Amino acid sequence: MNSARPSLVGTSTRTTLRAVARHSIPTVVEATLIPTALFYVALLTLGVWPAYCAALVWAYGALARRLHSGRRVPGILVLALIGLTLRTCLAMVTGSTFLYFAQPIMGTSVVAVMFLLSALTSRPFVARLAGDFYPLTPDIVGRLRIRNLFRHLTLLWAGVNLLNAAVGASLLLTMQTAAYVPTKTAVALFITTSGVFVTVIWSLRVARREGLVIAAA
Repeated sequence: MNSARPSLVGTSTRTTLRAVARHSIPTVVEATLIPTALFYVALLTLGVWPAYCAALVWAYGALARRLHSGRRVPGILVLALIGLTLRTCLAMVTGSTFLYFAQPIMGTSVVAVMFLLSALTSRPFVARLAGDFYPLTPDIVGRLRIRNLFRHLTLLWAGVNLLNAAVGASLLLTMQTAAYVPTKTAVALFITTSGVFVTVIWSLRVARREGLVIAAA
């Protein structure tokens, strides 16, 4: 059964990085970057209410496409969709644009706490999301160093989320909406990219120790 799934065993660092990028980048773009871009463009050209709808329609459309084609629904897409739905409903009920942007900051804080709590369980959040970035076989996931890696990375991403929430709150309280959206997106992208870089380096180090990845010549 496991032979039908991709494996890290015997692959080089370069091959592994390419596989991770090919597997994860489309999902990240689909779940986060595109709805943010649609919201910003609609906000500048059509107004705030069409901006709400544009981002939400894209997110549900992405989910519908995957369900219709029978493809796996990534955890990142589910989390993004839940957050986008809650913040849109809150903004529409209250009529407050401020709350539309404040909700994801609160949501990010909640996610950070959930990451922290899940690190105390047998299956921390990073272990559940790992399949969004690279398909792993059960025998690899069950190794002690891999389990410890997932726990440590879960703590790392709790910190990344807390930092994103703190910076987002500071920007929201000090900037106008038109400037806040691109600034917050750029800063969050930098923080998240830094977290991804640390995650990749850390994961490759553990993978080499486990004999799963061959260092590039």
